[in-house]
Amino acid sequence: MSTALSRREFLGTTAGLLAAGAFAAEPKPARPNILFINTDQQGLDTISALGCRYVHTPNMDRLVRRGTAFLQSHSADPVCCPARASWFTGRPPAENGVVLNEVPIVGTMPDLGQWLRREGYEAVYAGKWHIPGRDVRQSFLTLPGGSGQGEHADAAVSRACQGYLRNRKGARPFFLVAGFLQPHDICYWLRQHATDPGELPYPELADKLPPLPPNFEFDPREPEVIRKRRPSAASPERPRNWSPLHWRYYIWSYYRHVEMADAEVGRVLDALEDSDYADNTLVIFAADHGEGRGRHQMVTKHFLYDEAVKVPLIVAWPGRVPEGRTDDTHLVSGLDFAPTVCDYAGVKPPPKARGLSLRPLLEGQKPPWRDFLVSSSGITGRMVRTKDHKYIVYKDDPAEQLFDMARDPWETKNLAGDAAQAPTLARHRTLLADWEGALEHAPIRPRPPRPKGPKGKGA
Repeated sequence: MSTALSRREFLGTTAGLLAAGAFAAEPKPARPNILFINTDQQGLDTISALGCRYVHTPNMDRLVRRGTAFLQSHSADPVCCPARASWFTGRPPAENGVVLNEVPIVGTMPDLGQWLRREGYEAVYAGKWHIPGRDVRQSFLTLPGGSGQGEHADAAVSRACQGYLRNRKGARPFFLVAGFLQPHDICYWLRQHATDPGELPYPELADKLPPLPPNFEFDPREPEVIRKRRPSAASPERPRNWSPLHWRYYIWSYYRHVEMADAEVGRVLDALEDSDYADNTLVIFAADHGEGRGRHQMVTKHFLYDEAVKVPLIVAWPGRVPEGRTDDTHLVSGLDFAPTVCDYAGVKPPPKARGLSLRPLLEGQKPPWRDFLVSSSGITGRMVRTKDHKYIVYKDDPAEQLFDMARDPWETKNLAGDAAQAPTLARHRTLLADWEGALEHAPIRPRPPRPKGPKGKGA
């Protein structure tokens, strides 16, 4: 996401907007500020405080210590645009229209920026937006910086948020979004290292490389769409004939990209703590989707194994949200983001939002909670996750997958063909059919042609 505003113009524009009370009437008192920090392509188990031994993430660790982390957090769809449209509308891709990258959002569907702005919040955005069909400036005041590659752009995003937090004046609550691209740059790394050179480029790393994951070998009874995502000589952007050493080098490199994101997260957190808003700001940290990391011998995303669909979700607010707590019980979806934000803001969620507010869980209550959740993948892929099982199916593909997540958390044994599991399989089919039947499906619009030029911008 780019903007024509220089820093000087931004400061002047912000002052003018504040003075004029632009975008909304004066707010109700005592509502919290909300800071949403998000990363791109970061799997759930990539934070050192949550048990990852191969990465150093002091700033994400800081959030874990100061808040509550949800360990059953799932992307609504493990690819950028559908996941992000689901965050900001509370509606799944089948309803918001963004079923694939670059397919536009339903034009009449409000997003959180528009929704909160109408309710008196100052909605401000920096960094990656990537909701096709809607200019971010229709919904937010935008800060300068952030597009292309995270290695070059994420620092501009964190500095823009830093400047906003340290220089902002006014009593109106804010909804500030910091959208970082890292660790998405691993996509560019993969293109540059698709061919195994036969030796480790930096031999001194040999004793630092993570091991191959426990599910590097996998059950091959998969839907065709998943099989096509696997590395192949037909794709110049995916690994070809990698040795185990090269796979481990890729995993090591991915964690370095996570650490780059962590540094920019720290800059924003430092600015918040140094500001006047530290005690009255709800912080939510999340990722849009995960990354293959060699699990099932997959890279990147677009599939429904846990490495791609499970994502970090941490909520912190001093004195209001339990500190140092993990919730590994409740099934949580990216669809829950909009209802949670609205609940804390004291407003109704956007119309027909499908998610649940996490606030009761964060406040120690025991509300009725979902028994299952559904995530999508593209137009045809669906995942049903219950307490102990995961079901994956693609429309018009006879291959189904059923995993016992309690006994087989790495998803290595497909039970769909096991006669003893027929009742469990039937139950998950019914749950999915009932879920789909309740949705208000948007017309499926074709993906617009890709512009000529370098591939992968904002993917």
